[in-house]
Amino acid sequence: MIFVNYKAYEEGTGQKAVALTKLLEGVAHETQVKIIPVVQAVDVKEVVTSTTLEVWTQKVDPFEPGAHTGAIIAESVLEDGASGTFLNHSEAKFASFDELAKASDRAKSVGLKTLVFAASLEELKNVCSLNPNFVAYEPPELIGSTETSVAQAKPEIVKEAAEAAASAGIPLIVGAGVHSRDDVKKCLELGAVGIAVASDILKAEDPRRELMDLIAGFQ
Repeated sequence: MIFVNYKAYEEGTGQKAVALTKLLEGVAHETQVKIIPVVQAVDVKEVVTSTTLEVWTQKVDPFEPGAHTGAIIAESVLEDGASGTFLNHSEAKFASFDELAKASDRAKSVGLKTLVFAASLEELKNVCSLNPNFVAYEPPELIGSTETSVAQAKPEIVKEAAEAAASAGIPLIVGAGVHSRDDVKKCLELGAVGIAVASDILKAEDPRRELMDLIAGFQ
């Protein structure tokens, strides 16, 4: 499976988010590889109504409905049609584990699936205690790299992360610099069930061709 994080890239915002999602849907149906677009909260409803793919949002906050100006409430993205949410991405890190736990509880309480990110093996072991649907290992220093992927730079840690996740009964997703079929193949060999990508697709001259190259790593 492939999580495609649209972040706040222009190429993944508004009508461009809808267009990219339609491209992902075509590839997913053609290859039978599960692809999940992960969009900005403001784009969830529009994207959901344009696709048959499962759509996730990039974060929710650890708040119940109330006086929280600017907060992303779990109930709101669920009502708009989101199936799940990222939590604790390095670009949207919670200030404390307690805040992360509250956000996780809020998401799960309304029926959202969760993928919780960890920047280190130690953090991954901690976030497994939250019992998310998926856990992701993604060292922040390699995010967006077009030269070195986590599979190339830290294979031994990916393997340990997979073992830690497996012992908790949680599937592992791997991200950070993954940009080729060889990277994908290596991540799967080390124990991951899928990958998380962003700029490799969002900033590609030909997103479909890039996506097909990644999918070749699943074969």
